[in-house]
Amino acid sequence: GHFSGRITAALVAAGAIALSALEGKGILIGTHIARCAGIPDRGFMDLQEDIRNLSGTGFAVLDNEAAGKMREAMEQAAKEGDSVGGILETAVTGLPAGIGEPWFDSLESVLSHALFSIPAVKGVEFGDGFALSDLRGSDANDSFAVQDGRITTRTNHNGGINGGISNGMPLLFRCAVKPTPSIYKEQDTADFFNRTEKKIVISGRHDPAIVHRARIVADCVTALVLCDVLAQRYGTDYLAGDGE
Repeated sequence: GHFSGRITAALVAAGAIALSALEGKGILIGTHIARCAGIPDRGFMDLQEDIRNLSGTGFAVLDNEAAGKMREAMEQAAKEGDSVGGILETAVTGLPAGIGEPWFDSLESVLSHALFSIPAVKGVEFGDGFALSDLRGSDANDSFAVQDGRITTRTNHNGGINGGISNGMPLLFRCAVKPTPSIYKEQDTADFFNRTEKKIVISGRHDPAIVHRARIVADCVTALVLCDVLAQRYGTDYLAGDGE
């Protein structure tokens, strides 16, 4: 059905083309499992190197020890007929400044719109996200600076976006992925026709986690959105030619 992860096959097929086109313009996209079953991965360090390493792994975690613990947690949940969720963190490098709009079609808005179409995604935050609410403006603001003749910021608390428009810094955001709802434990439900409560036990094959499968979908959805906004900014031939 339309809630199934199977609907993402088309997104990944189209996204693979978009990812290649963006890489040709020097824009790289990578997603890792920042957290699964409460187990954290290390954060991004050397963004471009980390992104390239992630593209060659089937289990997108930056720290091998964390990867092992996550796999164990997934396997334990499966043995108990249950499931676990996680958080995906995505980084984009090479995105030029000036992409997006300050109102309804802000860069955060269009990305969130698409990311929430990925089954099981229940939250999206950019930069430091909700943690910014605990800071003062003097700590949360990203001070501008000049480095090698280029305008940059000393920090990136806002995840590469100011006022809905990219500022030339790496784009950073996270997606919360809920535990797989289809589990083997007995659960409470209700009979729609008889208006009575009952128990349900489902059968079939169901993954104890989908966060590790969703990471490539996050990459591809991001690529599709960025191709769209870049085409709006520079024209539809931007990704096909040299952009001039």
